[in-house]
Amino acid sequence: MEPSTLLTYLQGFLTPERVANFESVLAKRTRHLTVVVEDIYQPHNASAVLRSCDCFGVQDVHIVEYEKEYNVNPGVALGASKWLTLHQYKPEHRTDPLDDCFSDLKSAGYQILATTPHTQDQLISELDITRPTALVFGNEGRGISDRVRKMADGFVKIPMYGFTESFNISVSAALCLYELTERMRKAGINWQLTQVEITALRLEWTRRSIKNVDQIEARFHSGDGHPN
Repeated sequence: MEPSTLLTYLQGFLTPERVANFESVLAKRTRHLTVVVEDIYQPHNASAVLRSCDCFGVQDVHIVEYEKEYNVNPGVALGASKWLTLHQYKPEHRTDPLDDCFSDLKSAGYQILATTPHTQDQLISELDITRPTALVFGNEGRGISDRVRKMADGFVKIPMYGFTESFNISVSAALCLYELTERMRKAGINWQLTQVEITALRLEWTRRSIKNVDQIEARFHSGDGHPN
């Protein structure tokens, strides 16, 4: 059975306003930019990054974990993680989460740029936005790790004019995403999701919006279900 048939059926459980909101958001979603967070451990920071990604239309967040587990504070995220695609990389036997993350991004065609004010870098406003880009943010204490410094394709920074050396990670992510998504949308490049990606997310978001969706889908596949 075609996924579109299931989608049409499930959308019968949503209000027309909800369906229209999905379409509006999907038209503005992007994978041209993505975010990588390395070993973040404060839940409010982790949650604020997710919220910024959702607000600026960035669909994917890549989460590299070592000894710190990435926890989301629902009071800060306000449900943002429900609408994002989270790629989590955890230490596993014979694998390294950072290697796995960067390998996936490189295979997908991303340039990987680390955010740091201490390395030969370029201002975020100078970044070539025509290339698919992954921005790496380090943790609250040390910033990006030495391995990220060695493996990244380059470095970007936010201009600062005070005594403090750096912004909080959640502030840095919000500032960078505002700058880059604004420029991306005006650049005349193909930054939107593909139709295949839109269809997949439309179904995923619809499923996440329906209580007891597994039971409803089971009835649908058995031929006994009817939307209310």
